[in-house]
Amino acid sequence: MTLLRSSLLLLGVSSAFASPARVIRQETVTVTATPSAAAPTATAWDAGAVTSWTIHSSCNRTERAQLERAFGETITLVNHARDHILRWGNASELYQKYFGDASTGEPVGWFGKIANGDKAGVIFRCDNPDGNCAQEGWAGHWRGENATSETVICPLSYETRKPLEAMCGHGYTVANSNTNFYFASDLLHRLLHIPQVGEGIVEHYAEDYPEVLELAENTPSEAVKNSDTLQYFALEAYAYDIALPGEGCPGKYTATSEAPVASATETPTATTNKRKAKAIRNATPTPTVSCTAPEHAVMSETNS
Repeated sequence: MTLLRSSLLLLGVSSAFASPARVIRQETVTVTATPSAAAPTATAWDAGAVTSWTIHSSCNRTERAQLERAFGETITLVNHARDHILRWGNASELYQKYFGDASTGEPVGWFGKIANGDKAGVIFRCDNPDGNCAQEGWAGHWRGENATSETVICPLSYETRKPLEAMCGHGYTVANSNTNFYFASDLLHRLLHIPQVGEGIVEHYAEDYPEVLELAENTPSEAVKNSDTLQYFALEAYAYDIALPGEGCPGKYTATSEAPVASATETPTATTNKRKAKAIRNATPTPTVSCTAPEHAVMSETNS
């Protein structure tokens, strides 16, 4: 037994000496790291953009509040007009009614520019620098050569212009009512006079409902840049799509109808010259001696 135990012991020792020691190999791996390019820095491409029209310091708190609301409604009106065209294109019967077979790009552009274009330098004021608000029936005017980026809103506008939420109310119809019945559509017209908005392209190629429809049929290339056409389309699109969906308030044009107008000083009659009345309300003034301050002085008084 002792002999067996000794033999086993010797066998274990022999095995230990016979096995070579295990060697752990270490390998070095070299990795070349390429630094990643720095992330591009965002550029403030629209730095200094102005997103709202300026209300002059001559406007009191009540006038300012009404103008701010009217600004918002104007944006609502033109945004929907643009969206209607973008959705339906010139397949829209309403589009064909006002723009004929003209390309959709131009009216979409005008509506989009009013909604989203830079608004720097466009000023609305509430005083009477040119004396025109003292004239009967004047609810406002573009200042023309006196100050091409300025519009005067006379007290009559605040007394008579209707809010957009009243669309199709107060006896209004598209065919027989004035395009300035609502504050929003009135401001749309006034903005298109501003050179940086209308660019001298939007003009009065036709006025009043029958002339606008005739222009669409005979000269669609002018219809897409006609101030009254843009107003009529925006109003009817909003009335038909939003105010009274699928119905609207188009009305049927009657040459001798006593159209409801947003004016406290005029009573239409069968013999009233509608175009003349409209021209009075929306007249563009010529330079007058009542404008005592030079243009740069007027601009310095603005309140952003």
